[in-house]
This record gives sequence, structure tokens and C-alpha cells, in this order.
Amino acid sequence: MPTEVILPKVDMDMATGQISRWFAEEGARVKKGDVLFEIETDKAAMEIDSPASGVLRDVTGKEGVDIAVGAAVAWIYAEDESYVPISPLEGEMSTKSTEGVAPGGTVSAPSTAEMTPPDRPLAGHPPLKGEGGTRATPLARRLAREAGLNLSGISGTGPYGRVVKADIDEALSSPLDGEVSAKRTEGVLSEGTSFAPSQVEPTPPDRPLAGHPPLKGEGDVLRLFEQGSYDLVPHDNMRKTIARRLVEAKTTIPHFYLTLDCELDALLALRMQINAAAPVKKTDKGDAPFYKLSVNDMVIKAMAMALKAVPDANASWTESAMVKHKHADVGVAVSIPGGLITPIIRKADEKTLSTISNEMKDLASRARSRKLKPEEYQGGTTAVSNLGMFGIKDFAAVINPPHATILAVGAGEERAVVKNGEIKIATVMSVTLSTDHRAVDGALGAELLVAFKRLIENPMGMLV
Repeated sequence: MPTEVILPKVDMDMATGQISRWFAEEGARVKKGDVLFEIETDKAAMEIDSPASGVLRDVTGKEGVDIAVGAAVAWIYAEDESYVPISPLEGEMSTKSTEGVAPGGTVSAPSTAEMTPPDRPLAGHPPLKGEGGTRATPLARRLAREAGLNLSGISGTGPYGRVVKADIDEALSSPLDGEVSAKRTEGVLSEGTSFAPSQVEPTPPDRPLAGHPPLKGEGDVLRLFEQGSYDLVPHDNMRKTIARRLVEAKTTIPHFYLTLDCELDALLALRMQINAAAPVKKTDKGDAPFYKLSVNDMVIKAMAMALKAVPDANASWTESAMVKHKHADVGVAVSIPGGLITPIIRKADEKTLSTISNEMKDLASRARSRKLKPEEYQGGTTAVSNLGMFGIKDFAAVINPPHATILAVGAGEERAVVKNGEIKIATVMSVTLSTDHRAVDGALGAELLVAFKRLIENPMGMLV
């Protein structure tokens, strides 16, 4: 019996994935453990190994196409195992009748009565159900049912013509033909329920009127702009996931914000001393310091130590219980092409500044090349987002679940401050703590931020 090759779940939030590259072709001999293909998730590229040795057959998982997690993308046959090829049409119906095989092995066209369902579903394809045999994802079926669309009138863009969510969105955003969209069956809902044409919404206006409902779908938005005055750039999986998680965070987490200023002069002086005393290592390009601390490295350490000093704030909310973390694992927002990712410094409170610095450089480098492992960016107990290098004075960041806090760090700049009744010049950095009010109350959040400020302004405490 052939070994099924499935699309594995390599990310906690992963429901579908795309094969960005196959390393073996149809008919190739592979060994167990050989790299078969590469999956592109929204955050990383992962190489997937062969689950068995043999001959790779029936590669149905195509590159660049969304495939459901757990779907078969190919099969591996043992060297001595008999093999009967499948055609793309087997995704719809099988051609197994012996009457359809002509002498010499040529397959003739089978009659409709001879066609039976395939034994092996193609990548991402459940058995056909309803709608006259129209293939569609469960989400697409639900959206079509709610919108009154007949799936048989929609051309699918998924594998082998499968109707996906994007096709439903396109059908809903298409210009309406009179009173009824061309994508609908006149007077019939997808479940077969009749409705009067008067129940169908009229053609939407070109421009929204006062009190008009919010714009829905791509078509409504595009009608507001002059044709030819824009380019459409399709969303990739990363951007879709970022959008989904941000909407989820802002609509389900009760955010509140605390801001204060930290003086940096002592920290900058200590950083300069540490970097000047850094040991030297030999490289291909000559001598180089073993580490070079940044302000951000010291912010990470201070945030981790502050969480340990205020342990009640080192928490995550769940509906049944509060998760109290024993370690301070600090995620750090890193900008990468097309979005951002948050690699995590584990147990940052226990690590030296030089270790944090070197680890952060490695994680950031691999994040930008999408080579991080899921465990390197999933989880964590808090996060830091630093836009100071762009000159941003202050901002508020969105909490990244399951975290209950995130620290937004602004630029260090010289400001006039009053000390003992006199105006002095000091380097000041504004920071804003975004907090999940379900897990961290106002006073507790303030206590955490004050502990952070104390460490930043007295940085020798981070060396003890």
C-alpha cells in the first residue's frame, strides 16, 4: 500500500499552507528523510522530509496553491509495488472500469455510468457534496449560503476548480446585473429556498451616501477610485494572518495604555563602557568584537527583569484561569519583507546582556530570511516593539496574544528636564505599555512600568 504524503501543520495558527518548492519530481526515487518539499507559511519556510523510501507518484499538491492541513499532496510507492496512474479528473470521478482500457494500455473515454468516486482525494479536496457536484471549501459553502449564492454559477479558482472564499468574495463584489447578480440563480438560494426578487438588494451606489452601510468587499472599495489609477497587490499568507490577528486582538482584548519617560544618560554611558571592553574574536574579515550591545538589548533585559520583580504582571488570560508564567520570555518585533514577526528571547531575565545581544542578532537575521522554527516565534510572555531608530517619539502597540502586555519604545532624544528647580538637558526615551485589562489592572501595570524605568535609569542593576 502506498505511503500518503500529507501537508503537515507546522504553525499553531496554520489551517492552510502553500508548497513553495518541490525538491523531487514525479517518478523520482526518494529515501526516507530526504527533503521532499518546502512549505511557505505566513511566517517561515519549512523543509518537509519524506516519510518513506520509494518512488514519488501522483504529486497533486501544486506549488503556490493553498492546501488544507492534513491533505494528501503525493504518494510514495515501494519499488516492487504495482502502480496505476491517476489523472486530474480523478479528483471528480474515477476511471477504473476495465471496459475503459483498450489493448496496449491506452485508456479510452469511460461512460458516465462507469465513473465512481476516487479512492484517494486530491490535495485539499473533501468528497463532493451537494450543489450538483460543485467542489467548494466548507467556508465557501457557508458564505455562499448566507449570501444567497448558487455555487454552480461560480467559477472556482482553487485546485481543480474548487470554489474558495476568494471566489465568493469576488462574486459578492461583482457588479449586479439589474436587480439580481449574475452570480446568483434567479429566485433560488443555494439551499433551494425560494425568495422574491424584491428581497434582493438593488445595485449599490458608486459613492457611499450619508448613513450608507460600511463598504463591503473589494468591489465596493474599488468603485471609489478612478479606473487605472491604482495597482492591485494580492495579499500573501503573512499579511492575511497579521490582519486577522490584529483584528482579533483589538476586538477581543480590552487594551489600556500607560506612558512614562525614562532618562537614558546612565544607560548610554554604561553601554559605551561595556562595548569598549568587549573581547575580540577572529573572523574571515579580521578582528571583531564578540558582542556589540544596542539600547534595545538593554530594554529587553530590563523588561524581563521588571516582569520578575512584578510577577503578577507576567501572566496570560484564559477564560478558565490566569496563566502565571515562571519565566520572562520576551518577544521582539522584527520587521521583515511583507510584515513582521516576533522572535522570542527565552528566559531573558537569566541571560547576560552579551548573550541577549548575540541571540537577538541571530534571530533577527534568520527571521528576515524566514528560517525561524515555530518554537522560536510562538508563545512568550510579553513583547517589545522599538521604533526609536526611525525617530518615532512615542506610540502604542497592539498586544500579541497570548501576551498580556507589550512595550512600545520611542526614540531617545535630548530634552529639557527640571531637576532641583533647575532646567537641565537629559537624553529621554518615552515608553508606552499596552496592557490587557483582564489580566493586568491599572495599578499592576503601573508597578511594572515603574520597575522597568528604575532598571533603565539605574542600569548597573542589570549586571548583578
